Amino acid sequence: MDIRPRTPADLPACVEALAAVQTADRYPVNWPDDPGAWLTPDGMTTAWLAIEADAVLGHVAITRDLELTRLFVTPAARGRGVAARLLDAARASTPLPLKLEVSSEGHAAIRFYERLGWRRVGSSRATWLNAAGEPALLHHYVSP
Repeated sequence: MDIRPRTPADLPACVEALAAVQTADRYPVNWPDDPGAWLTPDGMTTAWLAIEADAVLGHVAITRDLELTRLFVTPAARGRGVAARLLDAARASTPLPLKLEVSSEGHAAIRFYERLGWRRVGSSRATWLNAAGEPALLHHYVSP
């Protein structure tokens, strides 16, 4: 498995991988009209991929304000350290702390971040709805 920066040519494979994640986990909660644009949010500076045999195993992006976003690992690649390696690539890109938001419904993601030493610094309500049809509760984290 290789971790490398995402290129524009990678976007179709990233959308395909994201579709597998959405089917398995409902992430993102609502499938975007333009998933390629969703994977390239405003302010994004870099995105990284985990690749093996030309298949996208995972993805993460970072924004100008040092927020980690769009982190996912395909169901078939879970349990192999893919997410941790993607986070390592993002963290190596800056000496400054990173931040992220995770929905309270993302129990596995919360356990993962906390196991790696990320610290919850607050919570807020999102403008989008969770699976129960309520404004999602977002937990805010800072990297170790």
